[in-house]
Amino acid sequence: MSVYKKQIGGTHYKDMKIQPSEFINENKLLFAEGNAIKYICRHASKGEVKDLEKAKHYIDMIIDRDYGDKPNVKPLPPGYTLTTK
Repeated sequence: MSVYKKQIGGTHYKDMKIQPSEFINENKLLFAEGNAIKYICRHASKGEVKDLEKAKHYIDMIIDRDYGDKPNVKPLPPGYTLTTK
């Protein structure tokens, strides 16, 4: 029996074609990415808006971790210039 067929504490993942934990482990995702995926997948069957807020919180952690020290301004494509009036 696959470990992913067993769920401790509820059934909110059992009806999913691929359980979030299997997807997360197979893709070797980091903790915050994995938790964001987990909460997004289960919101409709367990935590509703609270789970989506948790997912958002983990996404904010990822942004801060990976992009926090970079300005939130994308460079202009080659050949474009910024003009002000």
